[in-house]
Amino acid sequence: MTEPSPPAMPRRQLGRTGIEVSVLGLGTVKLGRNQGVKYPQGFAIPDDDAVRELLACAADLGINLIDTAPAYGSSEERLGQLLPGPRERWVLCTKVGEEFAAGKSHHDFSPAAVRESVERSLRRLRTDWLDLVLVHSDGNDLDLIAHSGALETLAELKRAGKLRAFGMSTKTLAGGLRAAECCDLLMVTWNLADESQLPVIDRCHQLGTGVLIKKALASGHAAAGGDPVRAAFTRLLGHPGVASLVVGTIDQEHLRANVATARDCIRGDPSTPRSS
Repeated sequence: MTEPSPPAMPRRQLGRTGIEVSVLGLGTVKLGRNQGVKYPQGFAIPDDDAVRELLACAADLGINLIDTAPAYGSSEERLGQLLPGPRERWVLCTKVGEEFAAGKSHHDFSPAAVRESVERSLRRLRTDWLDLVLVHSDGNDLDLIAHSGALETLAELKRAGKLRAFGMSTKTLAGGLRAAECCDLLMVTWNLADESQLPVIDRCHQLGTGVLIKKALASGHAAAGGDPVRAAFTRLLGHPGVASLVVGTIDQEHLRANVATARDCIRGDPSTPRSS
């Protein structure tokens, strides 16, 4: 007798983008970088077989949102090689503006750098289009919005069909509030220890700007299971403006536990349609 399939992963609309994302997304910094990261414990970058198994597990669990970035070392290239098809199964989110080399981050938000970054991500991810592209802010959010030309360049690339939606991964309250007015989506920090960006999420909800949450478990400083995770997921997924929590892991058991907890936290919520 075969075991029953797990319940489908709930999905939500990402603001007004028309893109539907699983309420948990998989962050992939650990697939390509283990230097200069703020996790409580060190880790080894997994080999190809382990990555294939992790991505297959994510697919089986109904996760469709994969978050990566040029600053995540070899993450983009590995996803391009190892992500199981078909392409339409996945919502791929990457970033522009930050590189990581020789143990340091380097930033370039110029239009030329943004264009080259998008073209390189397309090649690395082996795809004809990117679903979501975010400006990977260095913390100078307002200046980037007003003077870099990065968002305007992403808007042009969207019109050209290179990407479906664009926005920013912001770091400041003022920057987030401004970006909410001129972006399709934002990625913002929110966890039980840091609710400083809640006004940004509220504003995004008012405007129909999509919201992805980063650091929902405080970069692993919340426990990997049990009440802290449940409390965080219940609080964050309870906000009607939040589409998905991007949580990074290379441990299949942690991934399964997080998915089960997310399902439990929003079970019976009529505003969250189940994926088919």
